[in-house]
Amino acid sequence: MSSLAVRKAAPAAGTTPGTAQGPPLRRRIALIPTITLLIGAIYCLLPVAWVAIAATKSGSELFSTFTFLPGSGFADNIRDLNAYRDGVYWKWMGNSALYAGVGALLSTVVSAFSGYALAIYRFRGREAIFNVLLAGVLMPPVILAIPQYLLLAEANLTDSYLSVLLPLILSPYGVYLSRIYATAAVPADVVEAGRMDGASEWRIFTRVALPMMVPGLVTVFLFQFVAVWNNFLLPYIMLSDDEKFPITLGLYTLLEQGANTPALYTLVITGALIAVVPLVALFLVIQRFWSLDLLSGAVKS
Repeated sequence: MSSLAVRKAAPAAGTTPGTAQGPPLRRRIALIPTITLLIGAIYCLLPVAWVAIAATKSGSELFSTFTFLPGSGFADNIRDLNAYRDGVYWKWMGNSALYAGVGALLSTVVSAFSGYALAIYRFRGREAIFNVLLAGVLMPPVILAIPQYLLLAEANLTDSYLSVLLPLILSPYGVYLSRIYATAAVPADVVEAGRMDGASEWRIFTRVALPMMVPGLVTVFLFQFVAVWNNFLLPYIMLSDDEKFPITLGLYTLLEQGANTPALYTLVITGALIAVVPLVALFLVIQRFWSLDLLSGAVKS
């Protein structure tokens, strides 16, 4: 056999037999997570797309055919929604903004104080308190709804704005998240340096620790706002006056009435579409502050 034939038969330098298809195979395998996420995104966004398209259809178009083509009744649906019971829909939207905004803000403040205290200070019973909070994170809210109702009924606070706001102030998950973030983002050396400089604990918290905790607290606010905005069970139990209903409970009453008045279904769909807009706007406004990486602190070298 000539030397030329030997060189042709020998594998290329730096390669081993059976690896010629290695890189293409790895690329194909790497596509699997991408395709899986794409399918999941389509699965989640398909109902939203249907609501957006169904809101443009009139009652006859909505029930006659099932297509993803937009209809011609969006303006009429908005007009009917505004006219329904003298605009009670916007009252429900305002109530949801009140519950979600005030509730999320108060919950974030409580979470900031509690999380910072559990992360920085050493005191007896600290771990026991934290374990109780973890149990609260694992406990479904439905379990606490009836006891909360009974407690507020004893205080004559049911069917009031406070009956919805008060149970929302303490968020076990918010406290847990704040503690984890404070532990990672607020170095103990910085706190000790502030104490050595004669700063009070309040000044250290407000001027030093709080700015470092801002990304984590914005995350807490966002999670709590979305949870309160979508909350249904607590208002359903606490409230009987529909003037105090949030948007979730208001749309539910419309849906119940739609069983006897099918024309109200278009109002429910249009109202559901509009109810998503504040959440999308909130994400767009505060996304630059939103940080889910709890190990990324705000201290820069």
